[in-house]
Amino acid sequence: MTGEFRFGIEEEYFVNDVAKRDVARGRMKEFFAACRENLSDQVQTEMLEPQIEVATLPSEDFAQARASLEGLRRSVGAIAGEFDFSIIAAGTHPLAVWSRVRPNAQPRYGKVMHDLQMVGNRTVVCGMHVHVEVPELAARVDIMNRMQPYLPLFLALSTSSPFWQAQRTGLLGYRLAAYRELPRTGFPDLFQDTADYQRYIDTLVEARAIENSSYVWWVIRPSLRHPTLELRVADSCTRVDDTIAIAALFRCLVRHLSRDPKLNAGQTGASRAINDENGWRAQRYGIHGSFVDEASRSAKPVRQVLDEVLALVAEDAQALGCERELDLARWIVARGTSADQQLTLFTEASGRGLSNRDALAGVVDWLSAETIGEPVVRH
Repeated sequence: MTGEFRFGIEEEYFVNDVAKRDVARGRMKEFFAACRENLSDQVQTEMLEPQIEVATLPSEDFAQARASLEGLRRSVGAIAGEFDFSIIAAGTHPLAVWSRVRPNAQPRYGKVMHDLQMVGNRTVVCGMHVHVEVPELAARVDIMNRMQPYLPLFLALSTSSPFWQAQRTGLLGYRLAAYRELPRTGFPDLFQDTADYQRYIDTLVEARAIENSSYVWWVIRPSLRHPTLELRVADSCTRVDDTIAIAALFRCLVRHLSRDPKLNAGQTGASRAINDENGWRAQRYGIHGSFVDEASRSAKPVRQVLDEVLALVAEDAQALGCERELDLARWIVARGTSADQQLTLFTEASGRGLSNRDALAGVVDWLSAETIGEPVVRH
């Protein structure tokens, strides 16, 4: 990755049994082998068996990234269809029950799952990650600190996990509630500098608590494999438009913070606690809530916060050629997130007298169709 603020997108999907409307069991090795044969290194397995991750190649162009992502979804979806599976892009699977989900049998996951025990088995969640190139580690750590006030906004825009184990959670984004059972998750601490961050990583590695920094699963982190800053707070977005909007906004903010080293500098423990509080508000209310503003000591609606951030990065969007993609963020607020649509479908089905499970089955069907951009077939 050598271009200015090049980026890549990773999406995790559930592999769904079409007939059962539940996560798939059986024939998973054959399914993944077929995906690897057709898509090579752009697909990867995850810790749990019925999950798959796709990744776009590094890019400077969002039209190219969109085409790649849509192609990957269609290709994986077509292969899944050959096994009577489908793929679902969402933070949680509405009908999956964690106790019935199998860990991935590959040896490289064995040690991790042995360490995590039940909390690893319970992590039946899928996220979306965005990498933006920041060549110097010092800059990655600095921008990681100063990006934290914006992380709740990314979460609110991506919410796609209102259900957990066939139950309505009351949250728009339940995924992080489950994910935070794992160690080394949530918002990172505000590190004083690169040496402070490196001391943390080196201490854990030398104490054999972790093998390397990839075992630190914060909602934002410096990548180990690439010279990038990796956004990890977002739910897996059902709609490609939402993925692209969030990736564009993150890329623009990385550029803006790179150009303005004073913005959000000097955050304190209170700042971090407020950021974390806003993260909770994003989980609970999604785009319909408000965020606590430290400067004014007031709460601002998410829509207002988004408008202010979009105005802040307008010049960056123009420089990076992604104004159209960035504007999609406003469309998310106008028409709602995946979580909003899932809850609408569930409420309508329940109102027609369908059982809880049958109503959720309709949500699963919508997620499967929307993930690959096909019309929903009503049953």
